[in-house]
Amino acid sequence: MSRRITLPRHSGLDVTQKVIEALADSDARSILLSTVRRAQSATSLAALLKMPMSTVYKKLGDLETLTLLIVEEELLTRKGRNIKMYRSRIRGATIEIRAGAPRLKLVPR
Repeated sequence: MSRRITLPRHSGLDVTQKVIEALADSDARSILLSTVRRAQSATSLAALLKMPMSTVYKKLGDLETLTLLIVEEELLTRKGRNIKMYRSRIRGATIEIRAGAPRLKLVPR
């Protein structure tokens, strides 16, 4: 039985193209790959990937909008700070060009 990844629907927006662009972005791809096996916080991703926090938050927002990434859980620190734990929804992707148009297949995690 095959599970499918459902992409968001937006009028006037080519979601497939946006997902392909996200997968081509090395920072976004690094975040996705780092969250396949277990959820990570933005802080841990920034440290692990040696990325500025602003870049991590921007890419997390983009990936979450495209539904390639989810917030698996939210933790509350002793100081009352809310920490989101992000996890990839995919473990693989295939992009084909057929009849001049890209065709995207996402493999669920």
